[in-house]
Amino acid sequence: MRIDYGVPAHGRGRMSRAGPSIRGRMDPILMTRSFRLRSRSARLTLGERWSSAGGAIAAVVVAWLASALPVRAHGAVVPPEPTASALLAWSFDPLLQIPLLLAAGAYLWAVGRVDALHPSSRVPRSRIVAFLGGIVAIEIALQSGIEAYDTTLFSVHMVQHVLLMMVAAPLLVLGAPITLLLRVASHEQRRRYILPVLHSRVVRAITHPVVAWLLFAGVMWGTHFSAVFDESLENPLIHDLEHLLYLGAALLFWWPAVGVDPTPWRMAYPARILYLFLQMPQNTFLALAIFSASAPLYPHYATLARTWGPTTLADQQAAGAIMWVVGDLVFLVAILGVVLAWMRDEERREERREARVEAQREAIRVRETVLAERLTREAQGSGVER
Repeated sequence: MRIDYGVPAHGRGRMSRAGPSIRGRMDPILMTRSFRLRSRSARLTLGERWSSAGGAIAAVVVAWLASALPVRAHGAVVPPEPTASALLAWSFDPLLQIPLLLAAGAYLWAVGRVDALHPSSRVPRSRIVAFLGGIVAIEIALQSGIEAYDTTLFSVHMVQHVLLMMVAAPLLVLGAPITLLLRVASHEQRRRYILPVLHSRVVRAITHPVVAWLLFAGVMWGTHFSAVFDESLENPLIHDLEHLLYLGAALLFWWPAVGVDPTPWRMAYPARILYLFLQMPQNTFLALAIFSASAPLYPHYATLARTWGPTTLADQQAAGAIMWVVGDLVFLVAILGVVLAWMRDEERREERREARVEAQREAIRVRETVLAERLTREAQGSGVER
């Protein structure tokens, strides 16, 4: 029997964020300043616009977050059955929002600097979209209505983890933040600070493909089949650390697989395909272990006084199915992406080889022309002498 100590059954120790939806209103002066910033940015170059946009967004959202109250939270009882409006409701936790805002603002500022300094070699827009998409995926996973039910439904919790590890992490890596950092930094900053870190023993150790692969798989198995997972449902600090662990392990895993950023261990395309392919069976086995369990795996979910939704076992099976289907689909898409990148790389290599051959042929033609002209002049000179 569960004894009620006056804390939420579905998230003991979690700060209450329930109650009416209250949103802070923007100050008119702040709105005027934001409008002036946008008007001024319209007259700037594209590179300067990105820098101004990053600063403007940071200023506006930080001020808004400072004046906004939490709009939703877990109460002392199981939340009501989720509806469309409940899932679309949003939390605004400054401890999460401010780092995400700073990351997005810093990235846009760096893009603006690079574009302004190197107008002939701008940051690809696809990378900007990918990085900001990763930020949005984290936001959806941890601040949307998903977060309200992550300690109530295992299937919702699994959606949260899939968003962090299979969506946010690869998108952030596709944004090539390390390449952008190297481009925006000065030569002295790269030499003294950035490159020593990238070439350090610690970074070389944790970014080794074998280590990154094992960390990704180990985190998944270690958390789902240990007391950590159930404890994270009861302790909000452990819950947050678990999310950080998932995102960190996923970033390390996807870094060498995507291959757009420099890494101490560069893998060839065939090795990347094998690297991703071997992750599929362990994901499938873990998902099947959860799906086929004959009893609930986590006491937290089993002892909830929930009167709506699926049974605990059915909810657990849904979570296993989500991990299985979505996880394997993401890996298949990633493998296809690597294959396409490999084909494009081979095409570029062939174009460069053809260009070199054509340049050699042109040089031969020029030498032949020069030789023919010289022989003609010599022949003409011999005829004049005679």
